[in-house]
Formats: sequence, C-alpha cells, structure tokens
Amino acid sequence: MIPKQPFGRTGHTSTRILFGAAALWSVTQAEADATLDILFKFGINHIDTAASYGEAERRIGPWMDQHRAQFFLATKTEERTRLKGRESLHRSLELLHTDHVDLLQLHNLSTQHEWEIALGSGGVLEACVEAREQGLIRFIGVTGHGTDIARLHRLALERFDFDSVLLPYNYMMMQNPRYAAEVKALFSMCRERNVAIQAIKSIARGEWGDHAHTHTTWYHPLEDQAEIDLAVHWVLGEPMTFLNSAGDIHILPRVLDAAQRYQSRPADAEMEALASRAGMQPLFR
Repeated sequence: MIPKQPFGRTGHTSTRILFGAAALWSVTQAEADATLDILFKFGINHIDTAASYGEAERRIGPWMDQHRAQFFLATKTEERTRLKGRESLHRSLELLHTDHVDLLQLHNLSTQHEWEIALGSGGVLEACVEAREQGLIRFIGVTGHGTDIARLHRLALERFDFDSVLLPYNYMMMQNPRYAAEVKALFSMCRERNVAIQAIKSIARGEWGDHAHTHTTWYHPLEDQAEIDLAVHWVLGEPMTFLNSAGDIHILPRVLDAAQRYQSRPADAEMEALASRAGMQPLFR
C-alpha cells in the first residue's frame, strides 16, 4: 500500500499520493466509477478536485453518496470575489453530494493582481473564512502555477494562515536556480507552520509541441513505467510533499504503482540521464 502521513495540521493522515481529479474532466460516469475502484485498490484516501475541472465534481458526486467518510475531499474555486466565491462553493457542494468539503483552495492564484483581489477586502478569501465558520469547509488552501508561484505563496502565508499550498514541483523545475531557491524558502516556511505541501506536474516531460496528444493532460507526460518511477520517487524524496496524480485516468495506475514501490530518492545522475533520454523540459520558464 502507498504510505501515509499527516496532511499538515489538518489532523488527517493522507496517502502521499492524492487523486488529482482533473483526470475526470471529460470521462463518462462508468469510467469515473472504474477509477474509484483503482483508488480503493491502492488505498488512496484523499481526492483533490476543482470547480473548473470540467465534469469532475459531477462525476465524483455519486461516489460521495456511499463513500464520503472514506475520503478527505478537497476542491478549488477560481473566483476572486466574496460573492462569486460563495456561489462557487455552494455549486460545488451540490455537485459533490456533500454538506461540506475538507479543504477549499483559492485556485491558480498566480499573478500579483489576482492575489491582491482575492486576499483583499471583498475578496474570495472572505467567503472562505465565512464558510469555515459555517461548517461548510474545514480548511483553506492556495494553489498556483508558474515560476513566481513559490514567492506568491510565501506572501500569501504572511497575509493569511493557509492550511495548504499547491505548486509545480519536479526535477526539471528545480533546475531553475531562482525557482529552486524560492521553493526551498517556501518549504522551510511550511515546515515551521505545519502547512501541507502538494506537488503537481511531477511526471511532466514538457509541452506537447509537435507530439500527438495521446493523453488528456495539457502537458506531455512521461509514459514509460520506469521513467514514471524515477519522476515519482524524486518528488516523494522530499518528505513534506504530497504528490497530486496526473490528469489522465490511464496514467493513474502507473503513478500509483510507482508510489507503492518508493524506497528512496533517485540520485541526480539518474535524473539527469532521464531528462536527457526523455527530452524533458521545464513546463514554466
């Protein structure tokens, strides 16, 4: 089985692989139900979805009728104002067939402008705090993409005591010296405050470019099991991280298989060889 550890200070012990429900963006209910069987097989107990993930919340809802107590359930809103954020949450609760979510995250808060709106007066953060007081959510997190996101997450943690952060974290991204320094500073802050860290894009090979789109991920993923093993094991080598699985139901079993066989972080030489062999490039520059 995949190892578990405390998800920050939430009191929940989560599997170190979280199910990234972007994989359910455009699948049928039958495909979604089959995916649930895979989650049970590997003991996954934490689902991470978003209002903007196509049909994902709608597909997860029927599962929650029978299995809500077995999952830490997280969703996200891309709304930036208090009113729209409140509406988004209530729509998510309805689609997910639940009276509360464990974690609501401010989604893709990746520019200074959006950051100021969301965390300012009348911003969506106020709706989150209000919902927490009402028992509609238990914890509040923040997510984002791009090479400036670690810095913005640190600023967000200085403004508000978020319970979790989510950001790109893989071998290629950490070869950018500036990004690596910001990530290390963020991880240090999270360690001090016991804030959960979620890593995304762990098995990204790079942009699709001229390659045929063979998977539903918006980036070109690693596909070979041995290569996925290295990428997954490298991320899990950072003890604080939880890895959000890739947005493709067909790659999901390979990621979970890699995670249950994790023993130690691959050496830099192994990762350098993988990057060269697979033609890996950082998704964000």
